[in-house]
Amino acid sequence: MASVMEEPGVFGPDDIPGLLWFYDMHGYAILRGLLDPARLALIESECVDAQERVVTGELGSRHGSTVFLDDSILDDGATADAFANYVEYVNEVSPAVESVVTDPVVTTVMRELLGPDCWLRAHEQFGVVYQDARPGKESGYARIGWHSDWQASPSLDVWPSTAFTIHIDGTSPSNGFLRVVPGSHLWATPAPHRNVNGARVPATARAAGGRTDRTPPFEMPLRFEKVRGEVAVYAEPGDILLHDAYLWHSAARATDDTERRRHVRGGYFGGTRQPAGVEEFIKNAAR
Repeated sequence: MASVMEEPGVFGPDDIPGLLWFYDMHGYAILRGLLDPARLALIESECVDAQERVVTGELGSRHGSTVFLDDSILDDGATADAFANYVEYVNEVSPAVESVVTDPVVTTVMRELLGPDCWLRAHEQFGVVYQDARPGKESGYARIGWHSDWQASPSLDVWPSTAFTIHIDGTSPSNGFLRVVPGSHLWATPAPHRNVNGARVPATARAAGGRTDRTPPFEMPLRFEKVRGEVAVYAEPGDILLHDAYLWHSAARATDDTERRRHVRGGYFGGTRQPAGVEEFIKNAAR
């Protein structure tokens, strides 16, 4: 296996300056080596347990809302067993997840990227989320088209932001992977005319968002098209992938429906924390 230093964009906890340098240029980076196998196994165990309790109803709607709880219809018209692709606010029910997302190494990186007053979205909107992105018939998840995270809330002042993804499983073409356009976080990407659920973007939305005011060299695709300059970002189990809220990215569909791709994701924000109830309203509007 290649060492951390031999893989572009991958850095160990002993090279945070290198990680920050790469992130600033490309809009993403991978932190590898912070989680040992025992710590990762505990995260997996607690997340799988929470997922099972969402399906059985032991955990209430806060952790498994109807947005993310799938009751699939199979090809023959039969209904599959209820399956939860997501557990919301998993940080509230998994001490192992909470310990990682607040780890001193993680918070140090976030403060360097977003400023000393940055904050973790821990109890707003969906909190920190466990995602089981298996693509089989029992799943409500397949792939995600091109977007930047800020486009989900272009009228809020929470930005800039850095998302993190703690990979329980490694990624590959067989189980799906992240597609990114390096450097696109430096472009002022226009806000969409409509958001993903068809609702109109509020008139208060910013016209564009990015780390600079530079106009993108081409339009963001609407779906899953090939983009000039895009790269595949593969992760190993235990990797923590960081990406900028302004980075263009999408998730490729798995080629093998029997494979698993599980991870924990959330974000730190450098802007203004919203008053109580604002993000809950946005969450409900997305249903």
